[in-house]
Amino acid sequence: MEHINVHNVEINYTLFCPQANYFRATQYCRFHGMHLASINSQEENDKLEKYIKDFGFGHEHFWTSGTDLADEGNFFWMSTGRPITFTNWNAGEPNNFEYENGEQENCMELWNRDGKGLKWNDSPCSFETYFVCEVQQ
Repeated sequence: MEHINVHNVEINYTLFCPQANYFRATQYCRFHGMHLASINSQEENDKLEKYIKDFGFGHEHFWTSGTDLADEGNFFWMSTGRPITFTNWNAGEPNNFEYENGEQENCMELWNRDGKGLKWNDSPCSFETYFVCEVQQ
């Protein structure tokens, strides 16, 4: 577990290598007394990105607790229930792409899509990928 101090709030991040869909990732974090990560500032985003890259996973996808499942287009942090105020979307995101099976993109991941660092992307909640849990002290 990595300890990172952001704005005088200590946030403990734990990166999980087994892949899971958004709901299983949420369940896993909660079972272990944590939440999927939420990102509330550029500083927090940068430190989380560094943490992920330091483990050699900067090219992977990672679930955060961001979602617009309750109200399309209005993302909030499932971990806190708070609306998202700071954003770091990839260009053209969120786009709520609809797949052939009818599934839309309602859950937020970190993804280095274009080599410009881990930015935000909306993705189908059923997508199985890595995830980051956090505990605020």
